[in-house]
Amino acid sequence: MQADPKGVLTGAHFLDGDHACCEGALAAGARFAAGYPITPSTEVVERFAARIPTVGGTFIQMEDELAASIAIQGAVWGGAKAFTVTSGPGFSLMMEHIGYAAMTETPCVFVNVQRGGPSTGLPTLPAQADMMQARWGSHGDYGVLALCPNSPQECFDLTIKAFNLSEQYRQPVFVMMDECVGHMTEKVVIPEASEIDIYPRRHTSRPPADYRPYEPMADQVPEMAHAGEGYRFHVTGLTHDERGYPSMTVETQDRLVRRLVSKSAPVAEQEALYETEAPEDADVVVVSYGITSRVAEKAIKMARAQGVRTGKFRLITAWPFPAGPLAALTRHAKAFVVPELNLGQMVHEVERAVWDRPPGLSVLKPRVIPVTHAGGSVHQPEQILAAILEASR
Repeated sequence: MQADPKGVLTGAHFLDGDHACCEGALAAGARFAAGYPITPSTEVVERFAARIPTVGGTFIQMEDELAASIAIQGAVWGGAKAFTVTSGPGFSLMMEHIGYAAMTETPCVFVNVQRGGPSTGLPTLPAQADMMQARWGSHGDYGVLALCPNSPQECFDLTIKAFNLSEQYRQPVFVMMDECVGHMTEKVVIPEASEIDIYPRRHTSRPPADYRPYEPMADQVPEMAHAGEGYRFHVTGLTHDERGYPSMTVETQDRLVRRLVSKSAPVAEQEALYETEAPEDADVVVVSYGITSRVAEKAIKMARAQGVRTGKFRLITAWPFPAGPLAALTRHAKAFVVPELNLGQMVHEVERAVWDRPPGLSVLKPRVIPVTHAGGSVHQPEQILAAILEASR
């Protein structure tokens, strides 16, 4: 492997999604990762452990996922860009520290390569049943940012995007892969480092006497300082004031939590990533994400061959859910088909979006048809086709 001075591989490579995710993290500037082995995500940090000595950084195998999910936050406050990688059971264990990262506004990335569950479930087989856990897994109210790649190329690209979002909004960001995408091997094109846009750490330029670690800027996001730089600040999961000191008042709680929820709202309003195809005249729209979106492509082509006007809406940004762009399709579409490798999770967000529409859109309530699958394999295209044909009647 040839890398540039910043450690970024360049050119065309034949990589699986896990390895592409690792290269995306390195390209984004990640120089610290902590993790615990768990199928099907281990290959991400195995590659990171091999690559990081060549660029200057650290990988630590921790004793469990709880330790990994707090170690990366210590690294961030020490000045590093950091991430951890896991799958469903480990993701469950990390939830307390995900809430801590949200409350302390620690920019970091959590990669979840989803597998069948619940519990130990199907370690080597795919599912998409952690989507609602990503949104609601830790207690309390906080903003959530989650991206869903459907190819090794997107595993590279969206990992960089995840780090950029984490730094821009000072919060944890999820990359919600699945076993198929993680283990799928395809061509991945990695540009020169100079061609990759990197959002820098929002490091304060204020002198220590004037700095407050949780004083928001105009965009509601505070600046950061790092441990050992001469700044006095307090980091706590307790409700805190702008100095970081605990403040157990209703007023402080309301002000803080509302800001945590609202600061990344522009992602839903302005920056949501999604892919559409032929939605303007579609009677039926298929909404999908991750590996299921690739199976859905075949079903959409089969439906069009049978004369059904079928559109595609692929979620790339899963959270915040892009409700507005989806709701706009109800001007034409009379039904939405939602295949997922779970028993119905994101379909409820589709229902919310297309049934609670802005004024001026059709008063007719479109049908929403889930195509559920408990995991372990992907859908057959014919299953999705059957739902499209049912929706078109």
